[in-house]
Amino acid sequence: MHPDRSSTTRFPVPVDAALRAAGWQPGRWDIKQAEYWADTLRAHSSPAGHQHAIFPAAVEAWAEFGGLHISPTGPGSRVAPAVLHLDPLHGLHMARTLGDLGRALDTEVCPLGQEVSGAEDTGEPQALLAIDSTGRVYSLDHSGDWYLGPDLDHALATLISGTEPQRLTTG
Repeated sequence: MHPDRSSTTRFPVPVDAALRAAGWQPGRWDIKQAEYWADTLRAHSSPAGHQHAIFPAAVEAWAEFGGLHISPTGPGSRVAPAVLHLDPLHGLHMARTLGDLGRALDTEVCPLGQEVSGAEDTGEPQALLAIDSTGRVYSLDHSGDWYLGPDLDHALATLISGTEPQRLTTG
């Protein structure tokens, strides 16, 4: 058992605390909002005709965690913990970028939200968060593309606890 994990929580204790402070609780499920986001992304087409891929893993992630503003407290284990806003519309105009990442990874990729610097209400966007069709999560920023985990639970733990993510590389 991980030393930070309580037997009663799905996440390490500091991650669980940050999620609950943001309004998450076990059983949270807003499928109506998730479907709204799916419809909005599906309807959007870039000027060059790029469109978003929508798939169950993304819709399920939005239903459970969508809309949360997560502000971790305390230091990170390797890097600063991330302040997050889980709203896929932050990636509305990134269909081509996400499509390119999906082709490179041989999967489909959809926006999940963003990482911001500073307070969630006034912070500047730092990275786009994305999820693929199998549920793996990525971060795209000015310095590269990063693998955050095999599923959203691991990715949230990585971001909120300040664990160093793995850089995606070619070859």
